[in-house]
Amino acid sequence: MTARRANPLWFSVLIFAVSSCQPMKTPTLPQKTEPATISPTSIVLPLEQAVTFIKLQGPAAEPDAEFSGLAWYGDTLILLPQYPKKFGADDGAFFALSKIDILAYLNGTHPTPLEPALIHLNAPGLKKSISDFQGYEAITFYGDQVYLTIEAGNGDSMHGYIVTGTISKDGKEITLNKESLVEIPLPIKSEGRSNEALLIMDKTVLAIFEDNSSASNPTPTVHAFDLNLNPLPAISFPNLEYRVTDAAFAGEDSFWVLNTAQEHTTLDSLAEKYEQGPTHSTQEQVERLVKMRFSQNAITLADSPPIMLQLDGGTLRKWEGLVLLGTEGFLMVTDKSPLTLLAFVPMP
Repeated sequence: MTARRANPLWFSVLIFAVSSCQPMKTPTLPQKTEPATISPTSIVLPLEQAVTFIKLQGPAAEPDAEFSGLAWYGDTLILLPQYPKKFGADDGAFFALSKIDILAYLNGTHPTPLEPALIHLNAPGLKKSISDFQGYEAITFYGDQVYLTIEAGNGDSMHGYIVTGTISKDGKEITLNKESLVEIPLPIKSEGRSNEALLIMDKTVLAIFEDNSSASNPTPTVHAFDLNLNPLPAISFPNLEYRVTDAAFAGEDSFWVLNTAQEHTTLDSLAEKYEQGPTHSTQEQVERLVKMRFSQNAITLADSPPIMLQLDGGTLRKWEGLVLLGTEGFLMVTDKSPLTLLAFVPMP
């Protein structure tokens, strides 16, 4: 996640530069899917977006990566493993992919799997200062400043934290400041639930709790902080069924959230309002992107239908990370369920 806005002019120049490497071929991003129709009634169902997978290699391709977030640092995509300690000495490492390589893969000019580089994590004393540390859950950047949420606890005795630090100018090391650690009060007692979405809007750091359903969290709010992690008044958040696992800045006053679940619920007002796509109407799981509107007084649902992903069989893909790829669409990543998946989803 990131508070950076895409530069449409830069994005166009980059696409031209990548495609010009092969003068006999003009590669294009995966085509947007057309609305599906059910035969023979010819009833047009809501659009679902195809998922194009980006093959990875190296340690990042293994299920042990267990990614929990994505964020842009300039033109570098940062992939956040929940447990960086698994990758490298000391406090471990995060992963990084260049936007150029991602675009080249999607356009067919980089035919081999991508191997993310390691970014060394320097977080002296941080893990030891948190009882029952359960890993990092979300990441975002503001310039060279990095922000992360942390999950801790066992069972329904959970705790959430936010911490800040800096990334080196060469992008090869992230250093976290243990003294900046702030606990985020959790709204409900819930097993394994904490703040899994993090983004910055109008210089306000927003930590979004993952369970905002009407049954378990009837009056959800978002904890807000200034850039130095001083607490600000909480901001109201709408009831949204299913897990909110990441968020991506979309420009001006809008952002998108990842919204997934293993099973449908009859309380899903969005599904009732906009109906289901062809795979969502026949399968139990939910995989969608929901657009939100931000103000300092309230976060609300945008007046637009969610983007539903084309489902793949009966297994929920646990999407945990989300960023925008310019105006073309989204990049998403799963944790280890069903395995490590990095994917592109086009904008409708």
